Amino acid sequence: MSWTRDQMAARAARELKDGFYVNLGIGIPTLVANHVPADLHVILHSENGMLGIGPFPFEGEEDADLINAGKQTITELPGSSFFSSHDSFAMIRGGHIDLTILGAMEVSEGGDIANWTVPGKMVKGMGGAMDLVAGAKRVLVVMEHTSKTGQPKIRRECTLPLTGVACVDMVITNLCVFSVSRGSEGMTLIELAPGVSVSKVEAQTEARFSLAPSLRQTAISGT
Repeated sequence: MSWTRDQMAARAARELKDGFYVNLGIGIPTLVANHVPADLHVILHSENGMLGIGPFPFEGEEDADLINAGKQTITELPGSSFFSSHDSFAMIRGGHIDLTILGAMEVSEGGDIANWTVPGKMVKGMGGAMDLVAGAKRVLVVMEHTSKTGQPKIRRECTLPLTGVACVDMVITNLCVFSVSRGSEGMTLIELAPGVSVSKVEAQTEARFSLAPSLRQTAISGT
């Protein structure tokens, strides 16, 4: 077994803290808005100029004028505010975003991230990811563990153009969760999805990583 995209988003939501200002990237990260615990006061931020993003709307209740940075329809909450993208990026560059949750095409064992382009393919723009990985206090990546062709996305070194260097703090995939010590200390496997073994993660991961104490016995037993 492995986590679904929605379960990955729910796992990411466990990293939210009361009072956090949080930016959600395009793709799986947008699903985190549906899993914010009711007892937490978390303010979701969007690069196109909004604070206070709510869950996705129910079918038939969409407002075409109310969208996130990925052009998906969203909802607003009591106290939501709207402003220019200039102000939005001033919040990011000023260090006011506590956590950003991003998708990625590759992450390296040292915490580098590549998520904005594939050489030779059309790209509409680099978006706000470069600002976010430089300005947010904590960077969390949520992505599938391997590419559509089965290639590892967690690598010793990224092969795609970098978005940021030594900036990722945690990686959540459909198989597991890694904590990342930015730079030379590398990755630690801290959690497995139900039914996933350490050996399966090892087989699908190019990067080197250590095991959290809670998983060492699991690796010895082969479960």
